[in-house]
Amino acid sequence: MAERIEQRLEDRIPELEQLERVGLFTPKEIRAVLKKASALEYKIQRRALRKEDFVSYIQYEINLLELIKKRRARIGYSFKKEEIESSIVHRVHSLFKRATGKWKEDVQLWLSHVAFCKQWVTSKWVLVTGHLLCIKTNSFISSVAALWIMAAKWEMETRLSSESARHLFLRALRFHPECPKLYQEYFRMELMNAEKQRKEKKEFEQAKMDLVGPLNLRYCLVTYHTLESVVLWGVEFHLAVLSIAKLFDFTQDLQKEILESLQTEYADDPLTWDYMARRELGLGSLKSTEPTTKQMKVSEMTQREERCCAVFEEAVTAVPTEDMWKCYITFCLERCNRKTNSEELKQKRLERTLSVFSKAHESSLLPESLYKQWVRLQLLLESNLSEKATEVAEAATKRFSLSAEMWQMRLQVLIQLKNDNVTQCFEEAFKHLKSKVCGTLPLWTLWVEWSEGTNSKQDTEALYQRSLNATAPAESVTMKEKYLDWAYRNGGYKKVKRVFTSLHENRPLSLDFFRKMIQIEKEQESCKMLHLREYYERALREFGSTESDLWLDYIKEELSHPQGKPENCGSIHWRAVKMLQGDQVEDFISKYTLLQTGHL
Repeated sequence: MAERIEQRLEDRIPELEQLERVGLFTPKEIRAVLKKASALEYKIQRRALRKEDFVSYIQYEINLLELIKKRRARIGYSFKKEEIESSIVHRVHSLFKRATGKWKEDVQLWLSHVAFCKQWVTSKWVLVTGHLLCIKTNSFISSVAALWIMAAKWEMETRLSSESARHLFLRALRFHPECPKLYQEYFRMELMNAEKQRKEKKEFEQAKMDLVGPLNLRYCLVTYHTLESVVLWGVEFHLAVLSIAKLFDFTQDLQKEILESLQTEYADDPLTWDYMARRELGLGSLKSTEPTTKQMKVSEMTQREERCCAVFEEAVTAVPTEDMWKCYITFCLERCNRKTNSEELKQKRLERTLSVFSKAHESSLLPESLYKQWVRLQLLLESNLSEKATEVAEAATKRFSLSAEMWQMRLQVLIQLKNDNVTQCFEEAFKHLKSKVCGTLPLWTLWVEWSEGTNSKQDTEALYQRSLNATAPAESVTMKEKYLDWAYRNGGYKKVKRVFTSLHENRPLSLDFFRKMIQIEKEQESCKMLHLREYYERALREFGSTESDLWLDYIKEELSHPQGKPENCGSIHWRAVKMLQGDQVEDFISKYTLLQTGHL
């Protein structure tokens, strides 16, 4: 190994001599470079190779290149690049090659190599990408596909070679026939190439010269039909291809063909109908030379939206599914939330949205998430239809009686409207949800918070105690914290002490539960260290193996409290080291050392 390292260092001598000879580096700097290079070489020659060592070496060489570049610019010397920079660039390539050979699936390494090649103006980056693309690793499919696209884009835009770009895409598709992005970008590339040819044809015609070669959409059509025969990704893919085609003004026939295929093959897919409906927004009336008024613009937009809704109405009849209604309602909500200065248009959008919600509900095809939007966005409440809002919320809980979110939404509406049936609704909710092991915490939280502002202290406390038994163990932790906080706010120190005593053996408990009690004790004028020790000891019994900061806080308390005993710190330290696990031990020891020296 030593001989290999010595040989590598000797190989650097010519470039280092040139750096000193041309005045870019001083003899002292040359020695520093040699020393650093020696250390880096030893690291990458070990048996147990580490990726971090290669990355450090590569970064050092890149920094060296940057420094040489700056010094050349400063002194105006541009010669001897072949002997200096080219040698370093070659070494970086070799380092990248070793690293990517060892860690083949590390896409970031490959990307870094590509970035380096592009920055230092070398054609090797295409070869780098080619090496990577030969690696067939499903877990990195998206990243690998992105590199194929990057390589093809470079061929198309930098080298101006559509043939090379096409070859790369075809090769990529053999490796990854399941990647839709590759097909889409291949299609885009062919369209760009066709556009380029059209421009060249126009320029030649203006110069009255003949142009040899195909100037039509042959490749684009072939590519599209290949996609049709191979790809099985459905509507989303076809819509993506269509959106790409729409970027070019000479693809009307191609767009028509894609659209016809979409309507034929996916006539029952909601996304097809959604696209066809929204398409009406872009099909405005014919342009008129007459000046348009504000009223005319509003009228035209109203007509466009009505055409969209006519398609959607046809859609929910042809494809009566929740997804289809969701598309329709989403469109209505988008238009309703769109800003307009026309009160007439705003009101029409609102009425249309409410009508569509009602129709979907009557059809029993309104998804659960849209019930929440119906009420949460307060479309009904803003229209002064509070009674209707209550009815909608009630209908939602009837249809989704096991959904805690639906009950929460209904209860929030009742509380907001100050309805008299809040308690009754809470009872009804938990009657339906009694079989649910978890997920009811938001309802209990809502109930106790509402009770705090409405009911007596006795009723609220009874509700807190009831919630502890009704919630799942993991959710009861939050209710215990809230109960402790409420007890202190409404009954003072004595009350919270009684609640803590009644709960401190009722597991599971949270660290915040104990910290809250510690903080309450410290807020008292007669703060007793005896009580603090009890709280810390109980907390450490539960969390002493994972919370190093808890041990440190305990030690700080013994050191700072008037009734504290600094002589207890050694015992606490010994217990902490014995009880803590993993990295927590080192973390505790380092922080304890800082505490002893007064730096914590």
